[in-house]
Amino acid sequence: MRNKQKGFSLIELLIVVAIILIIAAIAIPNLLRSKMAANEASAVGSLRTLNTACVTFSTTYGGFPGALSYLGGEGTSSLPTSTTAELIDNVLQTGIKSGYSFSFSAAAADSAGNIDNYLITAVPITTNEISVANVVSAHSASEKMPSRADPVKRSSVPSKGLLFPFSE
Repeated sequence: MRNKQKGFSLIELLIVVAIILIIAAIAIPNLLRSKMAANEASAVGSLRTLNTACVTFSTTYGGFPGALSYLGGEGTSSLPTSTTAELIDNVLQTGIKSGYSFSFSAAAADSAGNIDNYLITAVPITTNEISVANVVSAHSASEKMPSRADPVKRSSVPSKGLLFPFSE
């Protein structure tokens, strides 16, 4: 009588595992790159949201906000004020979103107490061998940007904030 073997041999199983590892080695870097691209796109979108909120704040209160927290305040029971304008959500108000840290720098107030310009920088929280872009947005009250201009600047210098001078 012959014994019929049921199942797979060790060699067959090792070949299957090797094929799975090769496919994973190809797919994982692409997945990481796409996640980084998605995080950068989210940071650019967040900068645009912050710029829009700053312009709305300026129109409503006569000057740009003094801090990022002034744009938030969502969920408070009181009406919006110049320190809790409720223009951005609570996640963005913290300054950390989608792997980026946002810093807001307001210029000194003028003689009337209004802030005429600001700088928002988004820096990746973690960096690795693949270059990660820093994104920066600067705005001045007197800047006249064409309607198609993109106010967001990108740089491939990892983990350093960038300053773009702007005129009054």
